[in-house]
Amino acid sequence: MCGIVGYVGMRDAAPVIIEGLKKLEYRGYDSFGVATLGSGIELVKHQGRISGYAGSANQLHGKIGIGHTRWATHGVPSDANAHPHLDCARRIAVVHNGIIENFSSLKRDLIARGHRFCSDTDTEVVVHLIEEAYARDHDILVAVQQTVPLLKGSFALLVITADDPRLIAARNQSPLVIGIGDGEHFAASDMTPVLEYTERAIFLEDGDIASLLPEKIEIFHAGTLVSREIQLINWSPEQAKKGGFPHFMVKEIYEQPLAFFNTVCATDTTTLPAFAAEKPSAVTIVACGSSYHAGLIFRYLVEEICGIPARLEFASEFRYFPPPVEGLVIGITQSGETADTLTALRKARAQHCKTLAITNVVGSSVSRVADETLFMCAGPEISVAATKSFVAQLAVLMQITNCWTGGKCDEILQHAHEVIDDTLLIDLSNAVSLCVGAASIFYVGRGPFYAVSLEGALKMKEISYIHAEGYAAGELKHGPFALLSPETPAIAICMPGETYDVMCSNIKEMKARGAPVIALGCVGDSELVDIADIFIPLPGTHLFAQILSSLVVLQIIAYKTAVALGRDVDKPRNLAKSVTVE
Repeated sequence: MCGIVGYVGMRDAAPVIIEGLKKLEYRGYDSFGVATLGSGIELVKHQGRISGYAGSANQLHGKIGIGHTRWATHGVPSDANAHPHLDCARRIAVVHNGIIENFSSLKRDLIARGHRFCSDTDTEVVVHLIEEAYARDHDILVAVQQTVPLLKGSFALLVITADDPRLIAARNQSPLVIGIGDGEHFAASDMTPVLEYTERAIFLEDGDIASLLPEKIEIFHAGTLVSREIQLINWSPEQAKKGGFPHFMVKEIYEQPLAFFNTVCATDTTTLPAFAAEKPSAVTIVACGSSYHAGLIFRYLVEEICGIPARLEFASEFRYFPPPVEGLVIGITQSGETADTLTALRKARAQHCKTLAITNVVGSSVSRVADETLFMCAGPEISVAATKSFVAQLAVLMQITNCWTGGKCDEILQHAHEVIDDTLLIDLSNAVSLCVGAASIFYVGRGPFYAVSLEGALKMKEISYIHAEGYAAGELKHGPFALLSPETPAIAICMPGETYDVMCSNIKEMKARGAPVIALGCVGDSELVDIADIFIPLPGTHLFAQILSSLVVLQIIAYKTAVALGRDVDKPRNLAKSVTVE
């Protein structure tokens, strides 16, 4: 969940690190800290937002430093538990993203050997282990190389010492990128803090340990010097800024037409790996959160349009209760670092299944776990709530569906972004006014629109903090009807097709129990105008277009409701963008 930034070069390190950490705020955090090599190790760390303490952190001296934003896992949010952590002599500083699974036994042994702990974190064991190794060899690189094999779990580490001008970086199952500058180098959890300074980057692989000096980088794997490809990243710094919008989320909602179009164009039979381009006998999808909802939409499409049996599994459940699977397994993860999804794909490979990953982040861990990876073209997504990355996931999944039908949906996919454009023009003020005063909101639909309902409810609860639930419409009568009232509006997606008449009946049943209803349907639907309190006419007649337009409407309703309630839209409480822990 955390964000880390390191710098070595000719600039004052602290301001570079602070600005880099601000660019990682979208990951979610409860505390932050910075350590630099000035007159020894200089340290500032605090519980709370960077904006409250950036002044004191910027006063740190030195041209080398490390910084961290923490999302609490071991130990409550506090100054003491914030990173960086120091050794007993306060000569070594460490920041860490991930979880050290065997920290309890390591800590007991270290305490028995006389080490003093100042926090409740799992991370602090790392700096004391490095301290012991450094005392033996007085080489910080060797000390880290000797420490890493003792750690079980996931980690990205940055290490500095008062006695050495090098910045040491180590990676295992947690993202870490090295930015290549001219006479300076950067290390960070992702490219966002680096883009202002360079487009050249190295994505470290699991087991890599890097030694960074202003003019030199050395990367070691299992003690052997290796070379890693330098990649050019075509994201501009402006892509990671708001561009005049009040929030990143609404900016990213409006970027969805381009994200969808670019992703569709980048995904076809020529870019699909051979084993995924051919129509499989069966497919299994593993994912979490919004990615799970994208997978559920895909499951309905694959079964209805392609006639392929598909199963969908929560990656967090698959990890412990893996079902027997065969054939193609698709893992969907926006960040490419979702711990549960990575583990699920590893288990699928252990069962000799072909694995395909769908992600938005080049160089992310999932690209090394899966047999093949399809990258979305959404660009950086800063807001915690997924919008354009979700739509880009659907672009990939719809294009895969299209490939399995022999290209029958080519035309609609080439023009579906226009439907999103049209949807962005719809006036939703009446629907927002109804939602702002709600105690709870029910979202209902059938088939793929049940999946859309789940995603709409998730968006509302994530950023507005209003309780919201998505249901298959036919399930309301099996309990949830008891909760319907004038204070619990329902949002119903009612599209033409086999379930249209029964959906209209469901709407009438909800109305009979006092719940105000917002209905999403096709333009010109006079029956929905009559039976719903608020009718939102959507453009598009093809199923793909209906799915996309209804999703965008629900995103905007959630966003505008959250704004009206004064919520922190881009950084909702208790949530993080990249869920890199179990």
